[in-house]
Amino acid sequence: MIRKCQRCGQENRVPARHLADQGRCGACKETLPALSEPVDADAATFDEVIAGARVPVLVDFWAPWCGPCRMVAPEVKKLAAQMAGKAVVLKVDTERHPALGARFAVRSIPSFAVFSDGQRVLQEAGARDHRELARLIARAA
Repeated sequence: MIRKCQRCGQENRVPARHLADQGRCGACKETLPALSEPVDADAATFDEVIAGARVPVLVDFWAPWCGPCRMVAPEVKKLAAQMAGKAVVLKVDTERHPALGARFAVRSIPSFAVFSDGQRVLQEAGARDHRELARLIARAA
């Protein structure tokens, strides 16, 4: 994945296995903090992160037309900030990437899945707040 340095703007390639780690910018050596925002994932990004992450990965399957999905989006963002360094959060737009939704039998959205060591550990549909999402991650760990 490409992460942009907040200080100098340099784009840094960060392997999926290090998204939850602090790193250093290749140009200015400023600290790159652990990922603290949800990542919009296409199929390639999804597969790379799921296969390489050393921490649990929460995936939010959503669509732009879905009211509950829009309502839960701030909670997903809050969770990503709260779990920085402990988990990675991906967002999969099922309208743009229907094959990912089909691969995991997503029938209703929002739907959340937690992956650990490259394997899906649990999957549940329905709106959740950030505390409930954090409990899903804890149950999977």
